[in-house]
Amino acid sequence: MASSRARNNCAPTLTVVLVILLAAAVPGLVAQNCGCAADECCSRYGYCGKGDDYCGTGCQEGPCNTPPLTPSTHNVPVSDIVTAEFFNGITDQADAGCAGKSFYSREVFLEAVKSYSEFGQVGSIDDSKREIAAFFAHVTHETGHFCYIEEINGAAGDYCDETNTQYPCNPEKKYYGRGPIQLSWNFNYGPAGENIGFDGLNSPETVANDPLISFKTALWYWMENVRPVIGEGFGATIRAINGALECDGGNSATVEARVEYYTEYCSQLGVDPGQNLTC
Repeated sequence: MASSRARNNCAPTLTVVLVILLAAAVPGLVAQNCGCAADECCSRYGYCGKGDDYCGTGCQEGPCNTPPLTPSTHNVPVSDIVTAEFFNGITDQADAGCAGKSFYSREVFLEAVKSYSEFGQVGSIDDSKREIAAFFAHVTHETGHFCYIEEINGAAGDYCDETNTQYPCNPEKKYYGRGPIQLSWNFNYGPAGENIGFDGLNSPETVANDPLISFKTALWYWMENVRPVIGEGFGATIRAINGALECDGGNSATVEARVEYYTEYCSQLGVDPGQNLTC
């Protein structure tokens, strides 16, 4: 069943933002795409530095706190892993009257994947299967097997972070959960819209009206906030999506539900689920 989910601000921290601005303003201060000194990390945003902003989640190279993701060593397309049998096995469990039954489809999902070519392409074929299993585990939990397009009673919630001036709320709009990973908050709708090509702040309802954009928001959120930690185990992906509400004893039942879906899908794909399953 879909429910209220707080999302992390996906923008760079203030420290990284200042570095980016300085790099753009000062000739010779070029760090983008990295090529850092031996004692510096290449951050997820492509800048050199030290500390958690650079060496933490999404660190690409250098003395990272966690190992960077391994480039793909195979050429197996996502469509060969997410077969019709696999996808329909999820959607078939939703009630016939669900709004998502006529909204979500494997064909649209695979079309959305074309815009995120690195999805499901990491390390070995087993690594890629684990990433795909993790993605669909979270989607299954958040949408009730692709039953829900929008968060239940979401319009009653307050998902406007007024402190985020980069992506100010439209007072006439609501930023509650929509789509396969229940995109929430203005600070996610804004950048998601910029990346995908729709007005996330002024037309957030597009995520519930256009299935292609809906899937793209889920993949955008995954690539920005979740994929960088998949090497740390499934538990880290739970924390990246809903850590404050579920992890560290916040809601052990929902954590267990996500883990159950993940291990089930790993079994279907014929891959070991790995370590560190909970958070």
